Amino acid sequence: MKNLILLGLSCLVIVTACNEKIAVSKQEASAFRVLGYLPSSRDWGAGLDAVDFAKITDLNLAFINPDSTGHFADNEMYYKIIQKAHDHRVRVFLSIGGGSPPAHLEHLMKPEKRGKLVTGLVDIAGKYGFDGIDVDIENDLINADYPPLVSELGKALKSKNIMMTAALASWNSHLIHDSTLYSYDFINIMSYDRTGPWNLNRPGQHSPFSMVQNDFKYFNQTRRVPAEKLFIGLPFYGYGFGSGVPQSLPYKSIISTYPGSEQTDSVSVAQGGTMYYNGMPTIQQKIRFAIDNKAGGVMIWQLLGDSRDDKSLLKVIEDVRKGQ
Repeated sequence: MKNLILLGLSCLVIVTACNEKIAVSKQEASAFRVLGYLPSSRDWGAGLDAVDFAKITDLNLAFINPDSTGHFADNEMYYKIIQKAHDHRVRVFLSIGGGSPPAHLEHLMKPEKRGKLVTGLVDIAGKYGFDGIDVDIENDLINADYPPLVSELGKALKSKNIMMTAALASWNSHLIHDSTLYSYDFINIMSYDRTGPWNLNRPGQHSPFSMVQNDFKYFNQTRRVPAEKLFIGLPFYGYGFGSGVPQSLPYKSIISTYPGSEQTDSVSVAQGGTMYYNGMPTIQQKIRFAIDNKAGGVMIWQLLGDSRDDKSLLKVIEDVRKGQ
């Protein structure tokens, strides 16, 4: 019994620590932020060890989705991830959805099941101490059920002092009403994937600087979302078109496969194919744009694509932030 009591007290200490929201001063809250997505895997610990918490301010766990009944599975790793992040003053968000979400998510968004989905999200956020829920619901799921889900979830989270954010692209955000758009604490703009392996007949750069400019203008000027609520998306990966190049590669593999490629945005090979991505100069240009336009920060898809050396894109971001 004594051991059980001690175990219970230990668990209570862990839960309490993880549920404590980070106390952030007004000065820190207005600072330029760096948010990175950490993709899900069976071994969250391996991904966690690869994250440089000193160079980010926010972490999105992608993706944590419910089962077909709307239930979210328990995972003790969430405690460890959130505790480590909070030790570094990094906020952690549960990201639901994704570009390839489970098919049953569409049904869970419908009126008769929406309540359980919302309750499940609020409960898991509260249990593990997530700082917010990131609504990364995309493509065909931005439908008639999207606004009421966001509305109900937003109200439920606000009552618990939990943030709500979204990952959105400009190409279909005209489907989202202003009232829904303004309900988010901030928006991660997916300024990438203009083309890719799904559209091999349209080779070229999938995340040019002009896309950042146009996307920011759309959300900030056309839709009147305050600049400080906009995070500009940065790709830590590239897409290949043609013979002799893979269809996709993380940034770290691109620069190790093609020496010197970190200084350019594309590499062509003898077989005729070309790999398109964002090298160090373009990432620098995008960070300066974000700072000059008083954006809230930048968003990275995804952290595991970076290199851990002097060619690191996270280091590029940090250097620009520090004025180097």
